[in-house]
Amino acid sequence: MLRKVKVENGFVQGLPAADPRITVFKGIPFAAPPVGENRWRAPRPAKDWEGTLLAYEFAPISMQATPGYDKNDFYAREWHVDPEIPMDEDNLYLNVWTPACSSDEKLPVFVWFFGGGFQYGYTAEMEFDGERIARRGVVVVTVNYRLNVFGFMCHPEITAEAPDAPANFGLLDQRAGLLWVRRNIAAFGGDPDNITIGGQSAGGGSVMFHLTSPLNEGLFQKAIVMSGVFADPYRNHRLPGSGKTLPEAEDEGVRFFEFLGVKSLDEARRLDGEYIRLKALEYRKFWGPVVDNRLIVGEPLRLFTKNRRQMVPVFWGHTSSEFYSGPRAETLDELKEAATGLFGEDAGEFLELIGADSGSLDEAKRRAAVRVIEYAIRIAGQANHDTGANTPLYYYDFDPEIPGWDNPGTFHSSDLWFFFETLAKCWRPFVGKHYDLARMMCNYMANFIRSGDPNGKDATGEDMPVWEPYTPDAPYAMVFGDRPEYVRKEPDALMGFLVKAYFKHLED
Repeated sequence: MLRKVKVENGFVQGLPAADPRITVFKGIPFAAPPVGENRWRAPRPAKDWEGTLLAYEFAPISMQATPGYDKNDFYAREWHVDPEIPMDEDNLYLNVWTPACSSDEKLPVFVWFFGGGFQYGYTAEMEFDGERIARRGVVVVTVNYRLNVFGFMCHPEITAEAPDAPANFGLLDQRAGLLWVRRNIAAFGGDPDNITIGGQSAGGGSVMFHLTSPLNEGLFQKAIVMSGVFADPYRNHRLPGSGKTLPEAEDEGVRFFEFLGVKSLDEARRLDGEYIRLKALEYRKFWGPVVDNRLIVGEPLRLFTKNRRQMVPVFWGHTSSEFYSGPRAETLDELKEAATGLFGEDAGEFLELIGADSGSLDEAKRRAAVRVIEYAIRIAGQANHDTGANTPLYYYDFDPEIPGWDNPGTFHSSDLWFFFETLAKCWRPFVGKHYDLARMMCNYMANFIRSGDPNGKDATGEDMPVWEPYTPDAPYAMVFGDRPEYVRKEPDALMGFLVKAYFKHLED
């Protein structure tokens, strides 16, 4: 087993995972600590160390609200359970799980970015244990990154100081981690030319940003986007995250400096990180990605539909009960007016589809509600065909029964327990069917990481249900219910109308 390896900064010692055929290395620095003069800067190279780094524990999590402190928070009982978990501004570290016995095995590599709305989250979350994926012959890397005001604040002085990297420091951290993987993963038995990036929620959104960034040509070969691509037919299609332009975000940064009681970037960098963390929580603003015209050059879905993206296979989907959206209206007349504004001459068709003239306002709005991730994926699938790109896209819908006294449904992020096959760490009373489903979901994902095709055999030796790529002629999903089933079901008439309307009014 590979228990000790040499990376660019020195030797690293790992430990056997629960399965001793897997070695896990925790807390490897991939960039210099983003503190002091490095606060609100693009990540800088890590320094060399003497001797052997004992990579036995996760590094401190990024600065954020204390996990598990708010007992009313759903995720405080799901996985943010430890208020005592170490937290520090020095947090640019990654973790590696490898099944390799030598450094020349050239195994496929999976680089994972966690979610949490760009405000919180960490690689040490219990559901992100990479061991089960690694058992399928994959080297797994989980990358930490700066969050909230530490990762996404903008300010005119920052822009003037570093016009080539004025914003999106958390995303730049992810990219630095990915570049570290390309330079060093061969030491862990990984293939730097067979990398899949993946993430869920804000991590999935991060993957979309990387997919559509002109800076990332050739850095990865496949992408996994779990609950991370969005489009709302009833809202303005703005950038996921802060929704701000760089000048707007700079103005917010100026106001935050005033709130901190400082007059310059230099003063702000001399402040204690814990003070900034607490003041940011008091300030109660969302800090997220902005279009800086360097790393992020536009709204990711629009760039995707225009093939301004890395042309790689994509594996993506959502849970069945997350993120529905409908039109805003207080009366039927307002609903009709909104439809005209959205769909112009096609408003009548829309109103007929939702039965606006034959029922109540509430019933019409209920019929109009659509899943915004499904809508986005169907838009991307149509564009993938219409532009002739035809890169493989694999669409899933996660829809099993999730047990527990809280009757949660397929809540946002519930699929993570299954894709990472970490159900045994959860408090929920999962039973045999859930473990069978998780095993096959992890199989599908590992197969995709390996080859760009999720299909293959189960551990039983049986072929798993065949999962075909998404096309307008076959707009179907692999439904992960009590068991995987590739469901040949057409989208309903409303979804078809909305996808066509997106392209018709795209430049509006």
